[in-house]
Amino acid sequence: MSSSNSFPKDIFTSLKELLGMERHSQFFSMIARKQKVKSILGGRHESKLRGRGLDFEEVRQYVKGDDIRNIDWKVTARTKQTHTRVFSEEKEKPALIVVDQSKSMFFGSQVRTKAVVAAELAAIAAFRVLKQGDRVGGVVFADNGIDIVQPKRDRRNILRFLEKVVSRNHELAESTPNNFEDTLKEVSKKIRNIVTHDYLVIVISDFHRYSEPVTRFISQIAQHNDVIMVKVFDPLERDIPNTKFVAGDQETQVTVDGKSKKLRETFQSGFDQDFQSFEEQMKKHRVPLFSLDTITPVEEQLKEVFKRSKK
Repeated sequence: MSSSNSFPKDIFTSLKELLGMERHSQFFSMIARKQKVKSILGGRHESKLRGRGLDFEEVRQYVKGDDIRNIDWKVTARTKQTHTRVFSEEKEKPALIVVDQSKSMFFGSQVRTKAVVAAELAAIAAFRVLKQGDRVGGVVFADNGIDIVQPKRDRRNILRFLEKVVSRNHELAESTPNNFEDTLKEVSKKIRNIVTHDYLVIVISDFHRYSEPVTRFISQIAQHNDVIMVKVFDPLERDIPNTKFVAGDQETQVTVDGKSKKLRETFQSGFDQDFQSFEEQMKKHRVPLFSLDTITPVEEQLKEVFKRSKK
């Protein structure tokens, strides 16, 4: 077994550190509204359900798992497609937390790696959902594997989820990038097997390699579920230091002239434009997106996100 020194704090995470994030969960609530983020980690709130004797909300296409007693036969006959009536009630919303622990997350220029930040947010979210009395589970994906923890209303289930996160996080010390697109396809397939409708799905990643199929998958999930996207980034990915330095990976090294104002501005605008483009795509599907950096404590950043969302 590797010693704790093999996994230094802030570069890697630990089960003890993630369990300690529970103290921050009481201050947050992740509830996604259709138009904007009302709050961010959630539980009992007005949810779209298949009930009877409740407040009627809408008619939509039938989804596997809907109560057949709520099928609207008139609309079904008129459209030639099965439709069901949807009602509103104060009821639980199961949550699925999707955490990226792939190689691109293994980066941090000053305080913590993106992988650690993602793990901490996942822990806060999981504890918050459980405190609300709802079922919570997770998907942890890396370049070389995927772990699934089915949603349950059980503290031990959160422990299993966080153990998976820590295990994949520690693998980053030796893992090498794999075919990420194939991994994402498999992740999408597994999420579809869990999430049907009326779920809260929280996706935490740097979205460094997101593609059109990923965006399309998110939009499909968001049709019948609340989806929240959280982008984790390191400031060095946006702001080049005002000095000359050498950057590289295991294969390539390049000299970067950070003293060039034009280069710094181009780098910043490129990062901002990519994020804004991604944000606009998500807005089209009513999916809120916010970002967290690797320097400021996660709980402090969440407070700022909630403060902005209340305005």
